[in-house]
Amino acid sequence: MILPILYQDDHLVAINKPANMLVHRGEKLSHGRQFVLQTLRDQLGQSVYPVHRLDKATSGVLLMAKSAQSASETIKTWQQVQKHYLAVVRGHAPEQASIDLPLAQPRDRSNPNWQPGPEKDALTTVRCLDQIELPIMIDKYPSSRYSLVRCQPHTGRKHQLRRHLRHLGHPILCDTRYGKNRHYHYFRDELGIDRMLLHAQQIRFFSVSAQQQITVTAPLDDTFAGLLHRFNWQQHGDKS
Repeated sequence: MILPILYQDDHLVAINKPANMLVHRGEKLSHGRQFVLQTLRDQLGQSVYPVHRLDKATSGVLLMAKSAQSASETIKTWQQVQKHYLAVVRGHAPEQASIDLPLAQPRDRSNPNWQPGPEKDALTTVRCLDQIELPIMIDKYPSSRYSLVRCQPHTGRKHQLRRHLRHLGHPILCDTRYGKNRHYHYFRDELGIDRMLLHAQQIRFFSVSAQQQITVTAPLDDTFAGLLHRFNWQQHGDKS
């Protein structure tokens, strides 16, 4: 596998992470899988160091550093980073929303002695880009509603967008942990959607080495872009 490189300089490299790919070997259920860190290391012929993370199921912009020092310097400025995600959610989402909901660590289902730890501040803003109502009965209603939303997380808690959107009443489509599996099964079996519909579309960060703001945008994969085209939402697929 060759990972698409979206940006690269002497210190940093940003890739378009595929959905359902683990970032590194230490994650659960990692046996026999490919990992971003190992794949990118082999591709570049040098070690790389994570600056931030994306869930396995999430696609999009993932920033890596080419040295431990570059990673540390970038992480120090991470509070000023702007990140924008695209998500397809259930229901007709509000035009705009702000979710200010503290979050503890999500449950580790493999650890019977798991403890959540303290809650930490978590803030997400959401804007609805488009909506659709399909004449199909998946749940108890005669039709099914969906929305395309753009999300900006202002903090970086684990599963923040997935949990905040569920709290808003609009879980991400095909999120098998926080969503409703009836909808996932329909989209998987009828439309061939085999991934959670959450994409890290754009990241804007300050490059210490270049001394300037860098904006990196990740195109959608064929599955996500195909659904947007089917719903006539394709105009929202590119962000400038």
